[in-house]
Amino acid sequence: MGLYENLAELISGTGFRSVTEFAVYVLRDVAASGKPDEERSGYSQKETDAIRHRLRALGYIE
Repeated sequence: MGLYENLAELISGTGFRSVTEFAVYVLRDVAASGKPDEERSGYSQKETDAIRHRLRALGYIE
């Protein structure tokens, strides 16, 4: 299963109407807090880079 499908499953039953809406929410949260902090997010720098790569491949970020 791809990232989009995983996110769609993750947001199922939540208030998010689409994967795009969820992605925008997450990106705004990250941008508001500055650089992602491993302690805050629970993701390592390598995992954060992989997420950014996937979001870039989907066209959510440049």
